[in-house]
Amino acid sequence: MSSQQKQSASRAASAPAAAASAAPAGPRPARLSAAAALTAVEGLALAALGGYMLIMGLAGSPDSAQQAEMGGLTVLALAVLPLVAARGLWLRRRWSRGPSLITQIVALPVAWTLVNGGGALIAAGIGLAVAALVVLVLLVNPTATEALGIGPRETP
Repeated sequence: MSSQQKQSASRAASAPAAAASAAPAGPRPARLSAAAALTAVEGLALAALGGYMLIMGLAGSPDSAQQAEMGGLTVLALAVLPLVAARGLWLRRRWSRGPSLITQIVALPVAWTLVNGGGALIAAGIGLAVAALVVLVLLVNPTATEALGIGPRETP
């Protein structure tokens, strides 16, 4: 096989992948924009919490500075998933729906724990639960799935 044939074969193989990752035509539905915005807010809140934990581990007087710093780094790492998913939703990438759905499903037990924590945590838990449920509803909506290029499977 000549090098020209190899290049032609590799272009043909990459063409379906490029077509699948391209965003569908038309304007972005408001539901998808809202889901992307709420997912981004959740990611930013996680990043802020991780930054706070990291700073308090370094500058504060925690029981264990190493645990506080590792906790902050862990929360910062966890913030990456919703932020990347939000960007993918905003750009109408098909793959972004899964990470966003996972983020919302994981947020529900966290919200429950916050509500059971009492005090100001109750309001934070209720807010997180409402945001997670709203994003879940928005992402399973047929308008959003069509905008992401996700449709019903064709039966042979």
